[in-house]
Amino acid sequence: MLERRPARERGKANFGWLDSHHSFSFGSYYDPAHMGHSALRVINDDTVEGGAGFGTHGHRDMEIISFVTQGTMEHKDSMGNVQILPQGEFQLMSAGRGITHSEYNASPTEKLKFLQIWIVPESQGGEPGYQQKSFAAQAGVTPIITPDGENGTLKIKQQARLSQLLLTENSDLQLHLAQGRRGYVHVVEGQLSVNGQDLSAGDGLKISEISDLQVSTQADSTAMALLFELP
Repeated sequence: MLERRPARERGKANFGWLDSHHSFSFGSYYDPAHMGHSALRVINDDTVEGGAGFGTHGHRDMEIISFVTQGTMEHKDSMGNVQILPQGEFQLMSAGRGITHSEYNASPTEKLKFLQIWIVPESQGGEPGYQQKSFAAQAGVTPIITPDGENGTLKIKQQARLSQLLLTENSDLQLHLAQGRRGYVHVVEGQLSVNGQDLSAGDGLKISEISDLQVSTQADSTAMALLFELP
């Protein structure tokens, strides 16, 4: 089964310094029909004005992924990490039994755009952790996050995988989900089709009871998307 989540129907929050679009219920936006998909709980598409950001706040028992799509993010946390994330960088923070952190736009003038993604961990508690890496932007499928951290991927505390899909014009990808697994596609930019379902930037697609996926673009379109493989 395929269920499209149109970008225009996402929840919205605008605080002046932050413009955010929520694929699933978050903060003051609540929709019982959109509470997540399997272990995937949050996808927030955030735009932060220059010099602004999220002050120090806490999390626990959540795997938190940040993917910078424009600008540069400054990260600080209670584990002592002080990091800069440029465009294209992925960050995975395991909150474990508890962590505090802040995230700011490192530029005083340019906008910062990033995806904030939450995945519920397989078990609660444990030591918090921090990982960050840039993956080469190349056409096709690039594994980003896996349960075992295989082949240089970031390691997540859940039976979940995240891959980056980059499609040039008029291209096709044949993908496979293991039996019983669910999937979710989030389009970062461009336009693509998944099993005949047309998607544009900001759209999402819930996938269940389907193993084989055909992802394609037309002759006049390129695309970047994230593919989640979920329990």
